[in-house]
Amino acid sequence: MRFDKNKINRVDASVAKRSVVATGIGNAMEWFDFGLYSYLAVIISKNFFSDVQNDQLKLVFTFATFAIAFLLRPVGGIIFGIIGDKFGRKIVLTITIVMMAISTVLIGCLPTYDQIGIWAPILLLIGRIIQGFSTGGEYAGAMVYVAETSPDNRRNSLGSGLEIGTLSGYIAASVLCGVLFFSLNDQQMAAWGWRIPFFFGLILGFVGLYLRTHLEETPIYENELSKQDERDKIGFWTSVRFYYKDIIVCFVMVVFFNVTNYMVTSYLPSYLEEVIGVKNGLVTVLITCIMAIMIPLALFYGKTADKIGDKKVMLFGLGGIILFSILAFWLINLKAIFPVAIGILILGIFLATYEGTMPGTLPTIFFTHIRYRTLAITFNVSVSLFGGTTPLIATALVAKTGNPLMPAFYLTAVSIVGFLVVLFMHTNTASRSLKGSYPNVDSDEDFKKAAENPKKSLWWVQEKRKREHESGIDMEGIN
Repeated sequence: MRFDKNKINRVDASVAKRSVVATGIGNAMEWFDFGLYSYLAVIISKNFFSDVQNDQLKLVFTFATFAIAFLLRPVGGIIFGIIGDKFGRKIVLTITIVMMAISTVLIGCLPTYDQIGIWAPILLLIGRIIQGFSTGGEYAGAMVYVAETSPDNRRNSLGSGLEIGTLSGYIAASVLCGVLFFSLNDQQMAAWGWRIPFFFGLILGFVGLYLRTHLEETPIYENELSKQDERDKIGFWTSVRFYYKDIIVCFVMVVFFNVTNYMVTSYLPSYLEEVIGVKNGLVTVLITCIMAIMIPLALFYGKTADKIGDKKVMLFGLGGIILFSILAFWLINLKAIFPVAIGILILGIFLATYEGTMPGTLPTIFFTHIRYRTLAITFNVSVSLFGGTTPLIATALVAKTGNPLMPAFYLTAVSIVGFLVVLFMHTNTASRSLKGSYPNVDSDEDFKKAAENPKKSLWWVQEKRKREHESGIDMEGIN
């Protein structure tokens, strides 16, 4: 491939920061809703599955509704991924924020089982399906947008801002639920108090819509518009055949990231209340404090990844989970406040390594012409099979075996697989140009470095040629 220094992408770090805010608010909204569902799971189970006699089984049905909606995420990923690669990243991010706001408010308006019978859980499922479908394009689109607008040497630190949105949304849900639990009695919360937080989704939706309509398209995508005809010829199965190694790496990364994430954020609140016996109000305080600590940790890990490499940071996190997750759950099962808090903190410290690296790393795995669709499909299939089912699997394991440490064993097993895949299959991509693209730079010094070292700037060309040789597919002209 002939190097043309005029194609080096000039980006503005300050604009990239604003794009992080605009895209991160979608993450905040998604996890605001997930947080509400987690903290209010016990109340939701009693309102929408009141005909079930066993409280543990009610919770299983509630988390099953949570998990089933994730089956629509791959469908959303396919549809929004194609739209994002064909018509641009911005249009998808605008559509998804509207759908997420509508579905969140819808859940807050639903009548209960005692009011309309079986239609109550059906409508709850429909609300979750809309959320699942819209988030299928949301997070992948946000990651791609930030990665394509960030300077290469700050991709992880800026990408970690998306997870700040995730944590902020979850903290907002936690604080709001905590205030309600302390302000209202159990009868008031069960009757109408649980609905209040869902209406706040409308405010987040309006703010997110305003910010996203003012976004510009990414320079990397605009540079690819001239190759639209060639790009459209690359079907999904061709991508699988040509990039199957990348898909495997991405799939496994998303598995260990989301199993850990959903274990801490979605399962632990109910686990602490139902299994450990911690009062609901205290649960919200504990989780909120840990989430607040994770924000600076995620930023730290993102900056560290830009300096020493994303691979090293991820291996540190995986190793920590493997060594300490059983200890963390053992401490939680001591039921005293201090060891419970330490146990949650241990999980949060290592989860933050993924929060700081994944948003900046996952988009680098794929070439520009298939980045959005392949990442969206791979990410959402992985989340659907393993992430969204984590609360259900953990709840079922504890109910089946009676062993409260089973979630830790599950988390450890997943992390061991992730450690091996990252160690042997993942190539460090921190501070390197995105595959299929010229470098993103935000200073004259970085521009000069990129222009003077074409081989380093287009490091992925050799990999592309190797893939062509292995598959027998000629990808000339398509980056």
